[in-house]
Amino acid sequence: MNGTLKTMKSEDGALLPKAVIGTNAWGDALYGKMVRGSYVTEGVMHEAVKTSVRVGIPFFDTARDYGLGKGQPIVGRLCGEDTVISAKYTPMGKYKQGQVRASFEKDLLDFGRSYIDIYWLHLPNATKENLTEMTDLYREGKIKNIGISNFNLKECKQAKAILDQEGIPLYGVQNHYSLLDRKWEKDGLTAWCKENGISFWAWAVLEEGMLVPPKKNEKKSIMKLMFARKRRKLYPLYKTMQEIGRKHHLKIPQVAMCYVSSKGFVPICGCRKPYQVEELAAAVNESLSDEEIRLLEDAADATGVKILGADMFRFAVKKKF
Repeated sequence: MNGTLKTMKSEDGALLPKAVIGTNAWGDALYGKMVRGSYVTEGVMHEAVKTSVRVGIPFFDTARDYGLGKGQPIVGRLCGEDTVISAKYTPMGKYKQGQVRASFEKDLLDFGRSYIDIYWLHLPNATKENLTEMTDLYREGKIKNIGISNFNLKECKQAKAILDQEGIPLYGVQNHYSLLDRKWEKDGLTAWCKENGISFWAWAVLEEGMLVPPKKNEKKSIMKLMFARKRRKLYPLYKTMQEIGRKHHLKIPQVAMCYVSSKGFVPICGCRKPYQVEELAAAVNESLSDEEIRLLEDAADATGVKILGADMFRFAVKKKF
């Protein structure tokens, strides 16, 4: 294990990232231009990977469908042994025995590795059956940490109980959380995570770019076009973020990142370019005061804007098979 990564572990060996680089936007030219508004070459992304190691956040989160299936192999090509890979199994449809292992083995081929640092059950479907397969892989040393993603509080408790019976810790919960949508904090899920020593990773911290003020002549992605009307309602919030950011030498998007880390959560932010990695690192190395956090939350609530929604994937959760 790289020396930098050794310093990012607790006494019991759990990984403690300050921030994680999301790779949902990593893909080929067609995907980049159509969905994300611009294409970034693998050479540039490789420089971003090297920058992540240098600034102390060499953590990369991915999944099979990212970049329309192109993202995960790119992660495998670009992320070396001095990086941590976080990947997922997404259960869709009726459970079939061996499905997790089969998918996991394909993931290993994508990454060119013999193990995956953190493996998440991406939806609460057939939770017991899927987690049982993951525990087998954990005992074989192929999964180093087990997490769950897009689970509500009740489902998190059920998953933890399953792993507790196996004597395996639940590493983390990965859910949507941002300044604009704090549902999981309000319903007690994040407090439960803290009480149980479970890491909470927040995805969509920038709400698909909506917490990035528009620039003149900026390239429009599908997401930005979808939420253009809501974006105009965010200008008062941008102003508050800008005022607080000046005190910490942070830009408005960095304030959104810093807000999440200041709450004790791990922000996952999409980065394809070296400067984006540097800005993420700078943001999570700052800390907001309780008063600044209150001002931001009040300003966010006053907009009445919700972008993605904490429950956006509930449609894919199967009640019965």
